[in-house]
Amino acid sequence: MHSIEDFIKILVLKRYSQNTINSYQSHLKFTKLHFKDRNFNDLQDKELFEFIYHLVEVKKISSSYQRQIVGALKLFYKEIYGRTIPFEYLKVQRHEQKLPVVLSKEEVRKVIDCIDNKKHKAIISLLYGSGLRIGELLRLRKSDIDSDRMVVHVKGGKGKKDRYTILSQRVLDILRLYYMQFKPNDYLFEGQKGGMYSSESAGQVFKRSLKKAKIGKQATLHTLRHSFATHLLENGVSIAHIQKLLGHNSIKTT
Repeated sequence: MHSIEDFIKILVLKRYSQNTINSYQSHLKFTKLHFKDRNFNDLQDKELFEFIYHLVEVKKISSSYQRQIVGALKLFYKEIYGRTIPFEYLKVQRHEQKLPVVLSKEEVRKVIDCIDNKKHKAIISLLYGSGLRIGELLRLRKSDIDSDRMVVHVKGGKGKKDRYTILSQRVLDILRLYYMQFKPNDYLFEGQKGGMYSSESAGQVFKRSLKKAKIGKQATLHTLRHSFATHLLENGVSIAHIQKLLGHNSIKTT
């Protein structure tokens, strides 16, 4: 059987998150494509080092991407071939100290207001209004929206933790308009053929909305979560409460 498929099964059995599994699978397929479908176990350590060097020096990948692909390859070789790749010196030892991009309240309003499609408007509004990670939003079921208590029940967030976060009346109104038109069956947001909506599609929606709103910041879907936290802080909400809403283990992260 294909070694990548074997590896994915191991990750599933070890209860890795679906986001991590998807990410590792993508990194391995990219590596296999680079080496023109050669058998992974035939690749020498030096070839793998040169591959990472090429990505850093020529492709100019970010330190975050470098950490991910090195981690994926190291775990893959350990689990599938029992082979230890001495990748230590290829890891990024120190995180780049960059402040996250944050949109102002007015910029968020412009982005949401320029979206006509009710599903797209609901996705972007809920990501910002409840401070959700994109993976958390895509896994939401209809029953996870509690309009009586005005909360969103996030199940199996990062670290397999459940939590509640806030739901504003404005976002609830947008969700109701979306629901009346699209009537999802299972997940709160579904693709055209049913099943879970894709993060890639959501990312494209946000990218188009930024352009339409004429906002030049290098923002991503995760920027909405940063903006949610920043705006709460500016409104006087305590760091400890924001930590709970975001689902962070450590207040240092918040």
